[in-house]
Amino acid sequence: MGKRATKIVETRYAIGQVVKHRLYPFRGVVFDVDPEFDNTDEWYDSIPEDVRPSKEQPYYHLLAENDDSEYVAYVSEQNLVLDESGTPVRHPQVEEIFDWNSEKNRYMTRDNFGH
Repeated sequence: MGKRATKIVETRYAIGQVVKHRLYPFRGVVFDVDPEFDNTDEWYDSIPEDVRPSKEQPYYHLLAENDDSEYVAYVSEQNLVLDESGTPVRHPQVEEIFDWNSEKNRYMTRDNFGH
């Protein structure tokens, strides 16, 4: 078996950070990161071409919310900005994974909370 090259990718956001979409009215907490696009072509092609992001960048899995609902979102790095509101995310799954750290204005995964 050959060695598989590992690609090191710098990401702007970390697991536990609260971010918001740059164009659309939703926000969420990062719970996973893909170094580059890793979803279906159908999903990608459903994005309007004039706002379709490049596949060659990190993509973030968010426990997201808008004014009407909570859901899981998959968003390119170029479409995210840091949410500095200091308001916890109300998504019902957040508490299964994270604890809110008000001093750091972010979530900490339960296994390293307090460190």
